Amino acid sequence: MGRTYIVEETVGQYLSNINLQGKAFVSGLLIGQCSSQKDYVILATRTPLKQEQNENPKHPKAVLDNLDEEWTTEHANQVSRMLPGGLSVLGIFIVTTLELASDFQNALRRLIFAMEKSMNRKRLWNFTEDEISERVILHICSSTKKISCRTYDIHDPKSSAKPADWKYQNGISSSWLSLECTIHLSIHIPLSTTSVSYTLEKNTKNGLIRWAKQIENGVYLINGQVKDEDCDLIEQKRSKGNAQASSPFCDVRVLTPLLLSSDHRSTATVQICSGSVNIKGAVRCRSYIHNNRPKVKDAVQAIKRDILNTVADRCEILFEDLLLNEIPEKKDSEKEFHVLPHRVFVPIAGSTVTLCDYKFGDESAEEIKDHFIEMLDHTIQIEDLEIAEEVNAACLTSSINSEPSLNSTNEEQPEQPIKRTIMVTIQQHTGMIAAFAVAVLAAGISFHYFSD
Repeated sequence: MGRTYIVEETVGQYLSNINLQGKAFVSGLLIGQCSSQKDYVILATRTPLKQEQNENPKHPKAVLDNLDEEWTTEHANQVSRMLPGGLSVLGIFIVTTLELASDFQNALRRLIFAMEKSMNRKRLWNFTEDEISERVILHICSSTKKISCRTYDIHDPKSSAKPADWKYQNGISSSWLSLECTIHLSIHIPLSTTSVSYTLEKNTKNGLIRWAKQIENGVYLINGQVKDEDCDLIEQKRSKGNAQASSPFCDVRVLTPLLLSSDHRSTATVQICSGSVNIKGAVRCRSYIHNNRPKVKDAVQAIKRDILNTVADRCEILFEDLLLNEIPEKKDSEKEFHVLPHRVFVPIAGSTVTLCDYKFGDESAEEIKDHFIEMLDHTIQIEDLEIAEEVNAACLTSSINSEPSLNSTNEEQPEQPIKRTIMVTIQQHTGMIAAFAVAVLAAGISFHYFSD
């Protein structure tokens, strides 16, 4: 038996309203949430046309076999940044003429694997063994409106297409649960001289991968409680004989381990470095989970991945901006300060779910609006923009010793670190960084409170 996709009725209306206007096909992305029993599709967005396709919609290369994998994959990468925890790109749709109805399978199969491979390359987390790995391809004939829905297992390159059910339902995300938390970051990433051939972006990601392990191994308090991962997230309360669900909002706080457990042996290491990257500040994280008896482990996984995604995405956006504006590198022993983009949320009509985007301080609300139209084919109201973090941050830093000793850290901590946005400090210098890790002798594990 194949997968079942429960689809928001507005998605069906959106797909029905697509007009080929002389083009051979129109393709786009399907966005929603996977669950063990069924998948939910709450949004669809067409892939924007390239400039030459806009100028000539009957371009001779615009045939299905030449579906631009690179362009569509980049669209999927951009859209994935705009999704909070719990949401992902579930697959692709394509609307074609009747003549092309049987010619799309091979091209779309290649595309679905290429998209997933590209998005997976940017992630700080890995799929779990019991996670749903099927992705959907929806084909719609523009004249007959006939639908063909098939899935592929993205973890099996040799997998064949499986039929799937496509069912419309109204208001499927109107009562989804939201989980929110604020994470305070203080990430120090030494840049080893042995990796001088790597880009700063790659070195930073390698450092974030180490930090990600702390997030993965953290303890997550949901509304102040540690719950068993196999328990139902939604507690049913009895009132006058009727079952009532608890509040659709969950406050999450994260406790991350400070020290290694006692079964890990560690020795002091000395690493020669050419510089370091420090990421400090506070980030707002948000995820959503369906209301069909979700488990605690599903909710924790969703908020974990939003934490990891939002930090990685902001760093990636910053490096893209530096490359685009060709900002010259600082001289040796000089500090560079860069404020990472902050997060904004936008509601979806008829849903409790919000989408997100990132903006630098000098970007206007109109630019965010245009970006939503371009990436998600979704018109938003500027007054609906929810600024998740303050634009202006108070930042206290100290000078760095150009000859660091083994007994001191590279950067002194401010007396009162007050931050509402995230800031990256890039320090280029030549010196030694000594990292001393002491094995834990006690049986317990110390945790540090990273939330308000």
